[in-house]
Parts: sequence; C-alpha cells; structure tokens
Amino acid sequence: MEKPQVVRLGTVTSTQDIARDLPIGSVVMADHQTAGRGRLSHQWETRAGTALLVSFVLEPNPLLSLAAGVAAAEACGPGVRLKWPNDLLLDGRKVGGILVEASAAKAICGIGINLTWAPKGAATLGEPRDQVLEKLRIAIERWSAAPAGQVIARWRELSDTIGKKVRVELPDHVIEGVAQDIDANGNLVVDGLRVSAGSVTVLGG
Repeated sequence: MEKPQVVRLGTVTSTQDIARDLPIGSVVMADHQTAGRGRLSHQWETRAGTALLVSFVLEPNPLLSLAAGVAAAEACGPGVRLKWPNDLLLDGRKVGGILVEASAAKAICGIGINLTWAPKGAATLGEPRDQVLEKLRIAIERWSAAPAGQVIARWRELSDTIGKKVRVELPDHVIEGVAQDIDANGNLVVDGLRVSAGSVTVLGG
C-alpha cells in the first residue's frame, strides 16, 4: 500500500489536481493556485501567500462536504458559520469554501480559506496559515470519520442557512422559500422540497 504524503508546493493549477494521484491520507498545500476551482465551475480567486489552499485525500463519504464544512468552521473559530452546501461565512461574508470531487476509490476534499486578502465583498480570517492548517487536519480526521447523525447535528448548529428565506438556482428552475432543515442525506429542505445541489442566496431571516 502506498504511504500517504504531505506535499507543500509553491504555485499549482489547483491542489485538487495534485491530490488526485496520491493515496488516501495524503495532504496537498500550495501558496498559490492559477486555476483554483469552486463549485459549479466557479473560479476560486486568491493572491499568492494570502490563503490556506489545501486538499485532503480521504475515504469516500456521502456526507463529506458537510463533514468538511463542520471541520473547517471549527478550525477557523467560533465566529465562522456554514452556508449550505459548502461556504464558510464570517460576519455574513464568505471567508472560505469547500469542493469535494469523489470517485469510487477516494474523495479529494479541497478547502480554501481567505487569511489576509479577499475579493471584494468577502472576508478574511486573519489567522496564521500553519495554525489553521494544523487545527483543520485534526478536525478533518475527526469529522470525516464521524457517524452521519453527528455530522448532521453539528452542521445544523453551525448553519447560517436554516430558518432563513432563500433562493435556490437550479439548472432548469428557481425555488424560493424558507430553508427549514437539512435531511439525513445532507439535502436542503426548502418549504418541504428537498434540494440536493444548486446555488443558494439567502434573502433574509
């Protein structure tokens, strides 16, 4: 069995690209990404050396995106909340995001957190990179292996989405309503409808 690797790089296209070929348990971190990706083909924008950019190679887990959100929020500190499905918010502004790319054999969990610079309208955490990374590694290990019920319960506690009116943009239509909960599979429940993916905008309380 291949031994897990910890890889620190300068500039890469994306830490996800490097991590994809590594064994489970590996971690890839970079100072800068030239083609960082978010969900739904969005680009992840950052400046060199200003963010934590890391990918973890993990066992496949249907709730990994939510588990990683919980882990990242806890690593960032008490002020950070979760917007479904995988944004990290600080004072209502995006401070980080999560992207999970899974195959049958493994899951690549990419996490980006703005530390000292952020695009307009976003937030910065202002914490040392290595300190956040160490907390994140411990939290990822814990939450990626936690029982599903614990992950869902903790995500609810950290949620900045549940109880608010939202707009969910899907490929063929838009749903507006109150985000009531997340179900056991991690789907967002909006006025009784289950949403498994989509771009969410919070409209208010």
